[in-house]
Amino acid sequence: MTLAPEEPGNDPAPGRHARRRRTGLSIQSTVLLMLLGVSLASNVLVGVIGYVNATDSLRDAAFERLVEVRDSRAREISRLFSTIENTVVVHSRGQSVVDATRAFTEAFDELGDIELTDEQTALLESYYSDVFGPRLSEATGSVASVESFVPNAPAARYLQVLYTAPHDSFDAAIAVDDAGDGSTWSAAHAQYHDYFRSMTQLLDYEDVLLLDAQGRVVYSAFKGVDLGTNVLSGPYRFSNLSAAYGAAMGSNLLGEVSFTDFEAYPPSLNLPAGWAVTPVGSGGELIGAMAIELPIERLSNVMTADGDWSQGGLGATGETYLVGIDALMRSPSRLLQEEPQAFATAASDAGIAEETIDLVLARGTTLGVLPVRSNAVESALAGGEGTTISANYLGRETLAAFGGVPLDDLDWVVIAELDTSEAFAPVTEFTRNLIISSAVLALVVSVLSLLLARVFVQPLRRLSAAAQRIAAGETGVTVDAGSSDEMSSVSAAFNDMSRSLQVKAELLDQQQAESERLLRALMPEPVIRRYREGVQTIAEDHRDISVMYADIVGFDDYSRSLDSEATLEALNELVRQFDEAATAIGVEHVRTATKGYLASCGLTVPRIDNARRIVDFAIELQRILDRFSAQWGVSLHLRAGLDLGSASSGLVGRAHMVYDLWGEAVNLAFRVQAERGESGIYLTERVASGVPPTVPLVDVGVVDTPSGPQRILRIDLTHGHD
Repeated sequence: MTLAPEEPGNDPAPGRHARRRRTGLSIQSTVLLMLLGVSLASNVLVGVIGYVNATDSLRDAAFERLVEVRDSRAREISRLFSTIENTVVVHSRGQSVVDATRAFTEAFDELGDIELTDEQTALLESYYSDVFGPRLSEATGSVASVESFVPNAPAARYLQVLYTAPHDSFDAAIAVDDAGDGSTWSAAHAQYHDYFRSMTQLLDYEDVLLLDAQGRVVYSAFKGVDLGTNVLSGPYRFSNLSAAYGAAMGSNLLGEVSFTDFEAYPPSLNLPAGWAVTPVGSGGELIGAMAIELPIERLSNVMTADGDWSQGGLGATGETYLVGIDALMRSPSRLLQEEPQAFATAASDAGIAEETIDLVLARGTTLGVLPVRSNAVESALAGGEGTTISANYLGRETLAAFGGVPLDDLDWVVIAELDTSEAFAPVTEFTRNLIISSAVLALVVSVLSLLLARVFVQPLRRLSAAAQRIAAGETGVTVDAGSSDEMSSVSAAFNDMSRSLQVKAELLDQQQAESERLLRALMPEPVIRRYREGVQTIAEDHRDISVMYADIVGFDDYSRSLDSEATLEALNELVRQFDEAATAIGVEHVRTATKGYLASCGLTVPRIDNARRIVDFAIELQRILDRFSAQWGVSLHLRAGLDLGSASSGLVGRAHMVYDLWGEAVNLAFRVQAERGESGIYLTERVASGVPPTVPLVDVGVVDTPSGPQRILRIDLTHGHD
């Protein structure tokens, strides 16, 4: 626009030169003047065209970059929640969590009638009135009435006296392993607390809770004031934790995870808390739930590129943030993190209430506090996805890309924005250089103007092509920074963003590899391959496989003299030796229950001698039990049923998948074992026909089967077997 007045200013020159030409102006001068006029006119024209094209190209490139950043953040948030969900499911299905839930629940019940001393009662009431109450009042900005938060249940009061009230901070509380009171609950805490503390610290969880089937918080890693309370009927019954617990237990499915949005949570001093809750159980029975308080820091790191915004491809003024259905932020503001005072000034100028600004500054985060009202947010919350140029939540004009976040339980939207001043800064620089070059190098500009325009536009095309390659899934994409200062900064920022995305993709691949390792522990490799291919119903029929269903006779009598932990250790040791023997002999362990051990030979690896192998395996199990009995002075024997025939295997269940084996051979093996009153290794004629004659067999009768009567034989171990 500043060039327009110069054109009329040049008009009198031709007239003057024409008069000079009539008085003897040389042709050389005329040509020079004509070339100069053409040069200036061409330079101005090319400058205008270059300005328009550069502005459009920069805007398009900036929008493409913002869309890529928006989509990248949305994918990373989705992967984060998927990782959290998978991790929570794996932990909740682990034996440690199941055992801990049982142990804490039983120990909590033992404290149901305990009474506090006067000194303990005074300590608890003092904690709520002098510590928790003032802190909650300071956090909320209003006087908090703590009477409603003081627990009434004896067990809750007792545990909070020992584990909550004595500590000034959450860090001090989580460091304690045993309060030393000698209670069963403290013994369970000393045994399992380090496991959950490590989970909390290594995975950046805000807290880990265990709840029993009645809704009582029987364990808390940080020992907040919710320890021992009932989320269904206690002071936090209206919290999002209560809603998530109800949804998780109402699903009645192990492996189902219920997520909640962030809401103010009094035990966390009214800071926003979000939850992932999944049932805990064993053998199809729900015994409680595990609740994970969502890791705010990991969520913030995703949205802030670990605090390095420029590395995340957002330059000096860009940022990405999440907004909930209530139009409140779910992630930090960049300006607040970098310049809190500048944020306060900008927020005040944008019309944000002073109370809100003070609360944001006090908490150091905008999560769950700062309202975001802009065209981009309104469009995204209405279900739209796209780009726009409008004022942001601080009143600054920005280029913004908006859209939803693919999370089933949460109605969040993601915004990626960049100040227009930064996005169009190269155009301003380009215009300034153009004016200078027009004044000093008019003749050179007349020849090179189009080439310069190409030089400015070409880097943008490279950026656009590189962005499209990244959008197609390619990683490690870089572009030539070029020679222009403006384009160099844009290209360098793009390359930094690309490298950052590559690093994050590699980290996510590592996490995926860990998930794959856990999957291999649950099912055979052929089933895993079909599961990865998206097959909904995975089942396979098998012919001529040998099946063994075995039980340990005498273990129940032996376990009566042991506590539950010692019983489980003994059973686990036997199962470990069973599994090692199965691997050595070539038998496949299918599943284990407290009342039975199911194994097969020829299931996934065909064996022509599977009958002999399953018999050798059964005999080896009896030897293991003999050695165990001799070592511990007990009498344990094997009662096993063996059959050879057809069976089917596959994944049972959807949300809670179990690999299992069923069919005629399994049923008959179970019947042969279950219908025998005394211990021994019983096998059908189909198995007996495949074992060597050196195995001594005794006829013990006949059983009826759908395919006809089957004679049952027992191995006579008194004669020995090699």
